[in-house]
Amino acid sequence: MADYKTTQAVESLAAEIGENIYIDVAKWHLYLSDAHLHTLVAEKVYPLLENDELSEDKVIDILQQIFVPLGGGRKQVPLSELLPMEGQANLLDLLEEFQNR
Repeated sequence: MADYKTTQAVESLAAEIGENIYIDVAKWHLYLSDAHLHTLVAEKVYPLLENDELSEDKVIDILQQIFVPLGGGRKQVPLSELLPMEGQANLLDLLEEFQNR
């Protein structure tokens, strides 16, 4: 039963991330759901929420470890470099709110 709840929580978190957090490419906002990155981000950050280990440094570390392929995979850029500073702050706020539910 815990696996079902965890899966459901990760899916809910992924939906919120996908709808609210975006990468900025040449002033175009590409939401993480459209970039198919929302579930991956949720899966990586959820253990921080579950274990009460949420911190800005840990979230940024996770974002630095998620590489986004550009140009058909010719180049890979850490997700942390594609999120504007405001987006990183919004992600942290979203995670804090999700954790406090």
